[in-house]
Amino acid sequence: MDLQTLALHAGYNKDAQGTMAVPIYQTTAYEFRDVEHAANLFALKELGNIYTRLNNPTTEVFEKRFASLEGGEAALATASGMSAIFFALVNAAEAGDNIVCAKQLYGGSLTQTAHTLKRFGIEARFFDVHNMIELESLIDEKTKVIFFESLTNPSIDVADIEAITAIANAHNILTVVDNTVATPILCRPFEWGADITVHSASKYTTGQGLAIGGIVVERKELNEKLKNNPRYLHFNEPDASYHGLIYTDTGLPAFTLRARLALLRDLGAALSPFNAWLFIQGMEHLSLRMREHSRNALILAEFLESHPKVKKVNYPGLKSNTNFDNAQKYFTDGLCSGLLSFEVSTLEEAEKIVNATKLYSLVVNIGDSKSIITHPASTTHQQLSHEELVACGVPEGLIRISVGLESAKDLIADIAQALDA
Repeated sequence: MDLQTLALHAGYNKDAQGTMAVPIYQTTAYEFRDVEHAANLFALKELGNIYTRLNNPTTEVFEKRFASLEGGEAALATASGMSAIFFALVNAAEAGDNIVCAKQLYGGSLTQTAHTLKRFGIEARFFDVHNMIELESLIDEKTKVIFFESLTNPSIDVADIEAITAIANAHNILTVVDNTVATPILCRPFEWGADITVHSASKYTTGQGLAIGGIVVERKELNEKLKNNPRYLHFNEPDASYHGLIYTDTGLPAFTLRARLALLRDLGAALSPFNAWLFIQGMEHLSLRMREHSRNALILAEFLESHPKVKKVNYPGLKSNTNFDNAQKYFTDGLCSGLLSFEVSTLEEAEKIVNATKLYSLVVNIGDSKSIITHPASTTHQQLSHEELVACGVPEGLIRISVGLESAKDLIADIAQALDA
């Protein structure tokens, strides 16, 4: 089925009442038929609801529907996009291991990988998303993940997914792709060899800034890569915390299963059923919104490119952009989402422009139906040095815009008066 059809129907068989809308199962726990039923659920002899920290019927619809959109096998919903990234990385790596990450990552992902994971004994090494030689040089026998974004935030680079995954597969290493900005509507990394995708559902999935949540999606047949892979012994040896379960022997999607039974169980970053329901509502019109976001963004990018005060526009839909060819290859119909950034000469000038806008909201979020403007160097990437800002594609004069669904004419008029103020 087409993505728009899946977004409306996948993962939900109407309940006994024939409810058209997916119900919200706002419950903590579930009654078992008897002791044997409870024991079978905990032993995975039967599959079903145990406790909402592990699973919930509303959340399950969200997981199945999102996995279907992404073309994946299974998914795990989490309390935020950052917890989704954390779960994906620590599900593969442990103390003494390393992960290889793109330099062009969202600021929160940079601090999580470079600083927080370091305290867990996991080293992060960084490569330029366009430099495959640098990527290859960072890999060794303790590398467990290559982590990058399909469309980077806020530098707006398009990764060569096929080239990166080819290197990963040559070394039998898992790839984790943050596909938040593109969404499955515009980019499907599994079709280009990726193993895991992660998303902040707080962005385009909800579309109105209504809820915080994340999701981890596993590609089909990933078990074949994990099975007997010496890099991932913890998927192939008995888990003492779960009565000796060997994840790759269950016949279930092992990566998602372990993330649910070991990480979600113990760390507890569970998604609220109500938020899962909100994400389901957003998914129903996600494909329509992504096309309109992309259309508005291209129109605005073309205007900015023509303005004398703008040094550079980062939007891969522009033919002049160095990422244009990758965008045409990896993104549906060449549509490039609603995220763009542009550079002006100085930090002071950037701050003046941001403050002068009226229609745009100064907010550190993206993917809202309303347009958002941000100065990353003073907010999301404030913790980075001048050199680190330049290295990750976020110079001090950079302004990021999450282009909303307003009239493109009005969006241009507001940014024009801010530039000329």
